[in-house]
Amino acid sequence: MPDKKKNLLVAPCLLLLPAIVLLHPPAAQAQPSPGYYPSSMVRSMAFSEGYVNLWGPQHQTLSQDQKALTLLMDRSSGSGFKSKRSYRNGYFGASIKVQPGYTAGVNTAFYLSNNELYPGKHDEIDMELLGTVPGEPYTLQTNVYVRGTGDGARLVGREMRFHLWFDPAADFHHYAILWNPDEIVFLVDDVPVRRYAGDAFPDREMWAYGSIWDASDWATDGGRYRADYAYQPFVARFQGFRTAGCEVGAPSTCRPMPASPAGTGLSSQQQDAMRWAQHRSMVYYYCQDHTKDRALYPEC
Repeated sequence: MPDKKKNLLVAPCLLLLPAIVLLHPPAAQAQPSPGYYPSSMVRSMAFSEGYVNLWGPQHQTLSQDQKALTLLMDRSSGSGFKSKRSYRNGYFGASIKVQPGYTAGVNTAFYLSNNELYPGKHDEIDMELLGTVPGEPYTLQTNVYVRGTGDGARLVGREMRFHLWFDPAADFHHYAILWNPDEIVFLVDDVPVRRYAGDAFPDREMWAYGSIWDASDWATDGGRYRADYAYQPFVARFQGFRTAGCEVGAPSTCRPMPASPAGTGLSSQQQDAMRWAQHRSMVYYYCQDHTKDRALYPEC
């Protein structure tokens, strides 16, 4: 991903637990069902139906049935792709499997952005799997920029990070962003791990992207561990592309996908599932970071 994105805007109403609990959650509690499965409402599509290569074509391999995509990163380049159409809202998901072993500095991302349309003042919604060193878990970082908060030298970082309840390198799991005019919900296998609804909200058209790139400056332990190309190539596999929403130019009758059976907000069952995910897996929340300038974060 060309820009060094690191942050996520968080709703004040987000369900959170005390820091000591978040950093030392119990592992035994079973995963609850969210009771609502947005991925089942969107059909799986071939990559070529909805996406095209954006950069690093020599590091991108498409399966014969065009449903599975492999991205490679080596010393020379990473690779990325982009949706063919832009959207005003929608559901954007893909099943992703990352590489085991030493992957420090490697960023495998699935995200929405309008950086090409609004350079220097863009919006962005990210899900990033940040590589690691053997014996340590991958980190899922969620991320939102609104009208340029991720541009320039002074980034306003609003990160929330997770050590997921499974190994992202062991199998495919479905990562999705549900973005409608009222809220943004980040989903992992249909479990909402985060919901955002606030005054600063991305409401301009965006495209969906995916990529693998070298984020050694910050991705793993703040840049302490960097990409080691003795382990190249680094591989990210994408399949199960599910994309549906109101494209730019769609008629006014186009309706965005609801985040819950009620339409907006999360159901009590979804809230329980999100509480479980945050309780068990959240490892960083920017409002608990005392090194940040609180004047930049009124929601904290």
